[in-house]
Amino acid sequence: MSPTRRSLLKQASLASFSLWLPTVSSAATALRLPRSTPESQGVSARGILDFLAAVEREKLELHSLMILRHGKVVAEGWWDPYGPDLVHTMYSMSKSFTSTAVGFAVAEKRLNVEDKVISFFPDKLPEKVSENLAAMRVKDLLTMSTGNEKEPTQVCVKSEDWVRTFLAQNIAHKPGTQFMYNSAATYMCSAIVQKLTGQTILDYLTPRLFEPLGVSGMRWETCPRGINTGGWGLSIQTEGLAKFGQLLLQKGQWQDRQLLPASWIEEATRFHIQQTGGDKPDRPKAKNDWLQGYGYQFWRCQGTAFRGDGAFGQFTLVLPEQDAVIVMTSENKNMQGQLDLVWQHLLPALTSPMPTDADLGVLKTLRLQPPKSTAVPAAAFIGGFKLEPNEFGLKKVTLGLGDNSLVFEADGHRIECGLKGWRLGETSIPITPPRLISGGRPKPGTVFKVAAAAAWKDEQTLLLTWRYYETPHSDTLTCRLDAGGLTIHFLDSITAMNPKGVDRRPALRGRPA
Repeated sequence: MSPTRRSLLKQASLASFSLWLPTVSSAATALRLPRSTPESQGVSARGILDFLAAVEREKLELHSLMILRHGKVVAEGWWDPYGPDLVHTMYSMSKSFTSTAVGFAVAEKRLNVEDKVISFFPDKLPEKVSENLAAMRVKDLLTMSTGNEKEPTQVCVKSEDWVRTFLAQNIAHKPGTQFMYNSAATYMCSAIVQKLTGQTILDYLTPRLFEPLGVSGMRWETCPRGINTGGWGLSIQTEGLAKFGQLLLQKGQWQDRQLLPASWIEEATRFHIQQTGGDKPDRPKAKNDWLQGYGYQFWRCQGTAFRGDGAFGQFTLVLPEQDAVIVMTSENKNMQGQLDLVWQHLLPALTSPMPTDADLGVLKTLRLQPPKSTAVPAAAFIGGFKLEPNEFGLKKVTLGLGDNSLVFEADGHRIECGLKGWRLGETSIPITPPRLISGGRPKPGTVFKVAAAAAWKDEQTLLLTWRYYETPHSDTLTCRLDAGGLTIHFLDSITAMNPKGVDRRPALRGRPA
């Protein structure tokens, strides 16, 4: 698209802006989805209990669950210390929101999915533009079919200018012909929307999507140039995901307003390209939810469902045939196993000809249990320890006892760890928190919510569990006392999923101060 055409379309879209930007009352920002009982909406509560039992049996870690039928919440629960008012890191579930930002821009005639990517960034192109790069469309970004020789995200996030770095990568294949999962391609969608609108996609989506849905408090990470990361980095509440899923189910309609054209929802969520892969000895292709086709940053599922999903089990499942939405936040390595339990237990619950009543009170008592002490600590544990030089710049650690708690302090950073349960607090200690991708990492000194617990494994070994409950992740600190002083080893929950994983953070060593 030429700069002149883009300018004219932008002026035209501004003139018709009221068609797509609904008037939002202050009451809408506090809107909650209607609640109902499972049976009244034709859902078997027994199937929900069976799902919860299977999650526990399979040792899957869920943080929240919300089930909607006919637009009403029929089951919801949060595993303490997670809760309904808290945002949760979405990882690649963010991609579906980025796609929706593109959808709004298309509806406002700011761009077309057939527009060439290079047309938006004439000042960031490599010296020689290859034929394949020149052919790359916005649609190819959306369908993960850019033609990159290698997945470029890690290269991009190590640079200061992610757009320029993306455009400099080798495009070995004709765009639109081969699927390759590509988070940097989603970032490029974010960059294009920001280039056209002068707003981050978070700011752009707020009056168009989040405010009409009554969602607030969400956050989105940015690149060094102030562009939302797009492919990851969104934090939002569970009910915000559920509302988003319900909007998709209703083909863009919300409270008698068409927020987004139904044609876009249909286009974005249909099959566009096949992922590579086939039957495996332990799982045929027909039962693999990552081989059912890909849309515009949405995955097709077994049957007629589609979804947005993010690493470790952040799911928004939309089931048109059952008029249902299922939302989960989690920290699981086996995401297919998590979906298998949905198909095994929740799908039959939604289609049961004779829904079974059952007490769902367990949903109010869900809890991630902290470790429990199995010994009495050595007295020498309590006190200060001067640390050897370390990469974090920490100089002293002090361990002290509080009211049913152990207090960990490091150079003024204080974390109170419950001895009989979680203690909620905040921390900006530089050794935390873990994350999957470096791009968009919050600046040093950023404060994170933490639920902390302490337990003695034996009289010489203290375990500290720090759960960053606006993310999927946690840290375990093993504090070992010996004749030489105190040694603290780290193990983050991402690394712990790998039997051979080793936390990259070096141990802290200190002597009594």
